[in-house]
Amino acid sequence: MANQIPRYLIDFALEDLEQVHTDVIVIGAGIAGLYTAIQASRDQRVLMITKKSLFDSNTRYAQGGIAAVFADDDSPAYHRQDTLIAGAGLCDAEAVNVLVHEGPAGVQELIRMGASFDEENGAIALTREGAHSHRRILHANGDATGYEIVRALADRIQQLEQVTIWDDHFVIDLVTEEGECCGAIVQRADGKRVFVSGKATVICSGGTGQLYRYTTNPEVATGDGIAMAYRAGAYIQDMEFIQFHPTVLSYPGAPRFLISEAVRGEGACLRNIRGERFMEKYHPQLELAPRDVVARAILSEMEATKSTFVYLDITHETEAMVKHRFPTIYETCLQYGLDLTSDWIPVSPAAHYMMGGIKTDLWGETNIRRLFACGEVSSTGVHGANRLASNSLSEAIVYGKRIVERIAGLEPRAEACPHAAHQRDHHEPCIQPMVERRLKLQKVMVRYVGLRRHAEGLMKGLGELKRQAAVFDMRLAKREEYEFANMLVCAMLVAESALWREESRGAHAREDFPERHDETWCKHTLLHREYGITRSE
Repeated sequence: MANQIPRYLIDFALEDLEQVHTDVIVIGAGIAGLYTAIQASRDQRVLMITKKSLFDSNTRYAQGGIAAVFADDDSPAYHRQDTLIAGAGLCDAEAVNVLVHEGPAGVQELIRMGASFDEENGAIALTREGAHSHRRILHANGDATGYEIVRALADRIQQLEQVTIWDDHFVIDLVTEEGECCGAIVQRADGKRVFVSGKATVICSGGTGQLYRYTTNPEVATGDGIAMAYRAGAYIQDMEFIQFHPTVLSYPGAPRFLISEAVRGEGACLRNIRGERFMEKYHPQLELAPRDVVARAILSEMEATKSTFVYLDITHETEAMVKHRFPTIYETCLQYGLDLTSDWIPVSPAAHYMMGGIKTDLWGETNIRRLFACGEVSSTGVHGANRLASNSLSEAIVYGKRIVERIAGLEPRAEACPHAAHQRDHHEPCIQPMVERRLKLQKVMVRYVGLRRHAEGLMKGLGELKRQAAVFDMRLAKREEYEFANMLVCAMLVAESALWREESRGAHAREDFPERHDETWCKHTLLHREYGITRSE
């Protein structure tokens, strides 16, 4: 596969590009990027690069909340246990310890930065979500937690003189020299390219939801950070583990809008189209089972009843409670003629979160010196094979702070431009419109690399993706072309990893290998551009 993926997406010579130097380059503007940039700006110059704006990220759409221990009857030990169980044996215990012990202080820092979480009787309000043993989910404005966090951090960062924000810029590729990241090649909104160098580069570019036709992710989630890191020689880990959110609005004319797991946390039940509750057939925790279990249970019920959805029912709750706790979900459903207080809401699974990503250590650093990754784009080992609900926002702030601490110990890089250049042979470009190629890729992923997988289908899917790569010319100039190239890289990484792991574990379900095999497969999948695919020891 590596032979089909070039080191760089474009031809260039750095000395011919405009040069910009800073201390820390932050790529992406979700909670990971914003929080890391704010922390780093205390004693360093920071350049934050966003593909669209500060409000275009997966964080912006996070409803449920952020997980941290605040209740008297809860403890980091309980949080750790829940995370390890959900992760299906693949969590890194040390990484989880870092999360559960440092998470509460990180949330307190968010509050000091201006984030306002809901309260009850003068104390922080806590709810419970799937696979959590205690109430430890903080939320804001009912079901608009992500928006509130982004609002607070965006307000804060725009007041900082040490931070420069480049909206509507696209990072094309990372530049490396002698095993060290020197910076990145960036394309401005007007098409001009610039080389940005820095002491450290932090990728916070989010996930890969757009690999699938149906996703909760915004349009910017095209796997750019994972793809550029892979091309640069970073290890990519556990790409087979993609979380499909069980309950996404599935209604004609409506977008695939996330119906938060917190709705089930507050007592909502799932019914098939016959009106029958069904989760007792699949897991003792019923609707609060791990997300992969619930998603596949819904898929099974849809197949058994020849339907394209099941129902989510919270009509037993009072109208006042539903409107207060879930105002965004209530208003959105109402726009399409669905009343959350009196109607059963049609839902089905959709791609939601990438558990794998760029492999990092406990300080967010990759195998490439001066290159870090934070948030959904990273693979710290916290999530294992199946992310525990609402751990992602906590992970971003905990590891964002650690990254800044590690960067503080790095010596500055010389501002001299590295002698990097790239030129490759080209072939005749494919004339198929980019929108058609993107849809074709998404259909391949849904059909062959979705909730259920089989060797025959995975090989067909991987073969089709490789054929697409073989005719894709890399003389790129437009953002949508860069995005498609990145999606193609990530799709092949997901398919290859899924084919490689011959067992079922967490979010990865193989119909031809339905059992979990700890003796041989309780290891991480590692991909490298030069060394191929292997398992961690």
